[in-house]
Amino acid sequence: MSKPVLKAVIFDMDGVLIDSEPVWQIAIFEVMTKLGIKLSMADMLLTTGLRIDQVVEFWYARSPWQDYNNQQTAQAIVDTVVSHITRDGEAMQGVLDALRACQQHKLKIGLATSSSSQIIEAVLSRLEIGNYFDAIESAESLAYGKPHPEVYLNCAKALNIDPLNCLAIEDSFNGLIAARAANMQTIAIPEPQHAALGKWVIAHQQLGSLNDLADFLARY
Repeated sequence: MSKPVLKAVIFDMDGVLIDSEPVWQIAIFEVMTKLGIKLSMADMLLTTGLRIDQVVEFWYARSPWQDYNNQQTAQAIVDTVVSHITRDGEAMQGVLDALRACQQHKLKIGLATSSSSQIIEAVLSRLEIGNYFDAIESAESLAYGKPHPEVYLNCAKALNIDPLNCLAIEDSFNGLIAARAANMQTIAIPEPQHAALGKWVIAHQQLGSLNDLADFLARY
């Protein structure tokens, strides 16, 4: 069976465009520890790719604490992340080359993220890449974030491209599930220390970094 014609590339944001996953992990760890939750940094991998309110909900279900306020806890985490991104945020390897390669192949470019508009604004401003995107969709106000496919389906709709003709680029397993459920082609670019895990087999392709995207598009 032939591969679908590519008409758009949709990028996840955290861990794909910006090196923010460690920041999220540290921020979540710090806030949860202050609430008296005992967990390790390794535990942070359990919620990678989830929307922040889902992260808070996840840990509350595991270890309930008094005076539960999801919105307040989530905002404390977001504020920490925004502060770091604004001050020290760095692009992942190959971001600009990847975006330019998409333009050269006349592909529409979308952004589909679980992060809030506050985080999106901080990232696009810090990296100065906002002008590359034809559509930007956040799962912040949706009933469900990733691994639900809605944010990807919304991005395809905003681009006016059939999901079948979209390529989603993800660094998290939850994100890959969302993109696959949206019936898109998928690329996984996991963190190097987790790249050998068998779970990435659900992606149509696995790359080492965005530096490899131009070659992939040329061969597709």
